[in-house]
Amino acid sequence: MPTARIGDPLRSSGFCLSRASVNAHALSVLELPRALDVVAGHAASDLGAARVRSLAPTTDRAWLDREHARVAAMRSAIQGDEPWRPDPIPDLSESLTRLRVIGSIWTGVELMAAATLLRSARRTQSQLRDPKRPAIVRALLSPLLDVLISAPAIEDRIARAILDDGTVKDDASAALRRIRRELRAAQGELIRILERVMERLDPQHRVSDMSVTMRNGRFVIPVRRGGIAIAGGIVHDTSASGATAFVEPPAAIEFGNRMRELESDEIKEVERILLEITDELRPRREDIIASLESLVALDSLYARARFAEAFGCAPATLVPAREGFDVKNGRHPLLIAQGADVVPFDLVMEPSERTLLVSGPNTGGKTVLLKAIGLLSALAQSGIPAPVGPESRIAIFDDAFADVGDEQSIEASLSTFSAHLKNLAEILRLATPDSLVLIDELGSGTDPIEGAALGWAILEELTARGTLTIATTHLGTLKELAGQVSGVVNASLQFDAVVLAPTYRLIKGIPGRSYGISIARRLRLPDHVVTRAEERLPQHERDAAALIEQLERREEELTAREREATTILDDARHRVADVARRERNVRERERVAERTSRQDARRYLLDARAEIDRMIKDLKSRGAEAIDEAGREARQRAEQLAAEQGEQLERLEREETKVRRAAAEPKIGHDRPIAVGDAVEVGQLGGKVGRVLELRDGDAVVTVGAMKLTVPRKTLAKTEQPTGADAVPVWTGDLPEVHVPTEIDLRGMRPDEAEAAVLQALDAAVRADLRSLRIIHGKGTGALRDRVGEMLRKDTRVKAFRLGAWNEGGAGVTLAEFS
Repeated sequence: MPTARIGDPLRSSGFCLSRASVNAHALSVLELPRALDVVAGHAASDLGAARVRSLAPTTDRAWLDREHARVAAMRSAIQGDEPWRPDPIPDLSESLTRLRVIGSIWTGVELMAAATLLRSARRTQSQLRDPKRPAIVRALLSPLLDVLISAPAIEDRIARAILDDGTVKDDASAALRRIRRELRAAQGELIRILERVMERLDPQHRVSDMSVTMRNGRFVIPVRRGGIAIAGGIVHDTSASGATAFVEPPAAIEFGNRMRELESDEIKEVERILLEITDELRPRREDIIASLESLVALDSLYARARFAEAFGCAPATLVPAREGFDVKNGRHPLLIAQGADVVPFDLVMEPSERTLLVSGPNTGGKTVLLKAIGLLSALAQSGIPAPVGPESRIAIFDDAFADVGDEQSIEASLSTFSAHLKNLAEILRLATPDSLVLIDELGSGTDPIEGAALGWAILEELTARGTLTIATTHLGTLKELAGQVSGVVNASLQFDAVVLAPTYRLIKGIPGRSYGISIARRLRLPDHVVTRAEERLPQHERDAAALIEQLERREEELTAREREATTILDDARHRVADVARRERNVRERERVAERTSRQDARRYLLDARAEIDRMIKDLKSRGAEAIDEAGREARQRAEQLAAEQGEQLERLEREETKVRRAAAEPKIGHDRPIAVGDAVEVGQLGGKVGRVLELRDGDAVVTVGAMKLTVPRKTLAKTEQPTGADAVPVWTGDLPEVHVPTEIDLRGMRPDEAEAAVLQALDAAVRADLRSLRIIHGKGTGALRDRVGEMLRKDTRVKAFRLGAWNEGGAGVTLAEFS
């Protein structure tokens, strides 16, 4: 790991890490540096990228929990409507080291870089502490934000004195403005003097493209060698051929010296201004260092958060190595970075399972699986989210060991097998129960029998030690290890036996087949050779291959059924959620409707109370004589309003009936105008069905039961002809045309006149099949009311009768209801 320096949060401001001594050889085999380069590519600055590349696996749980929580907070910060992006971070490490020396001066470029750093610190603190940001951002990143410096006065001072290119502005001080004005004036006068001298030279002493130029910091004119004596002055330089000399004439020497004096004054004034601003920064040196460190740390978090978003890294739980691991939807980050179509893997290692032995044909992805498992843990232990799915558990290892690939060395006189044995010897010497061991092609490179025996012994030792080991092999003997040593589990990477191509899908619990003979047959080796090879296979090998094939088919069937069950379960969950959501919506609408209706009712009651109060006040002012008249008016008004509402309710009921019938029987010819003989609903009779007998302009004569009525045509609605018991009868005789009143007024009649009128009204109401009849008899002495009550009580057609309510006319009205 690189040595920390100024600007390195691992060294200052309390951001100190406790690193484990991880096997560098294993990290190289796992290609962790390449993975860190991929993550660093998402940083916004070179310093942030360097910080990411310096990360290394650690077992410090406190640091790991804090870093992963901060990365999660940063992922929240870079999402949403206003995603955060780091401001520029200039590298001021060396400048800050020099700032410690009293009297040291920063250049204009360094001061502009300091202004950029101060502005970035101020803006970063303001943006990430915005109340609109998620609370997790402000809470978890607060330690990094607290140390950010805020010095707008120094920013403004630098901006007023220094240009973007680091040049000190003329207006930085009055003295500098005067010096530069005099310097420009002196330079202009000097150039004019030199141009006059050039004009006075003879043509033979001039050069072709003669103009004022500079040599050694002095303004000069080009002159041919023969004209040097004529021009006089000082020769500062000559051309490469020696034919041209660059001369400072005597008339220009005094102005040149004056310019030198002014330039010296300018340099002194510029240095004074730079020192003055540098001295303003010097007391804030530690704050600036802390801010630089914090900004770099934030950029490192930003790079890791962007990597996590781009590579689909779900938050994972870190667990001790002895508890095993559970990787869901795991993917190799370098394959994702290459844009490859990556097949994810799921792998669970229970605490009792310490060794996974993966077998199968070549090019099946076994080595990639080994590296992916190790790299996922290495990334997670470096504070970087690993590309795994939700609810994954990643193990924390105290060290990692890898024997992968061909590591033969001619210089060290090591063969491939010897190189493997060297690595295996180191593994057996250093691996602990908390370590991860990755072994590729265990037992290869030597005699298969001896290689299998040696591999068996090594895996048996590591399993007994409790070391979590992942190994690959082609040796059939080692596949039997899972049945004889507790803690060993077989696995394979699925291979399509039809197309003889790998599917890269990991299957735990089933050893893999090598498919060597099948591949040989497909590559068209002579049939008799392939057949002879199959005959040479031991019977137990052929039986084992057949059993593995059956297990693979069974596993595929179970997987398909599991997939189908999962789909059905997900669909059921979605349906339940949808029903629950609809139920919530219905309840909410019911609550809204109830609330609205109650609000309307309350408003109506308040309005009614106000109206009653007004009427009472008005009646009191008018006297007792007007009370009866006012009561009649109030009753009539109430009856009118009730009748209007009744008509509206009947209209709504008719419309609903039309809609229901149209939906149930859409083929009825409603578009045709009403004609004689059509079955119609009579609106004035509550929707009773009748038949049209005659059409008269805007009216129609209809028969309903035993009645013939003349009604407005617009109150009729064409309907389906009823059948059976509901059929509309057609009367052939002359039917009386009736206009049936719904109320009768007896006021002013004598008792015998009133009795005849009541009987006639009752007969008409019964013929018209009315539901009720309103009889107005007034209050008076009550004699007429009693006579009406006696008649109704004796009439068997009357189901019930009662006096009117307060809003129906009170004791001055009797309502008769028919059965």
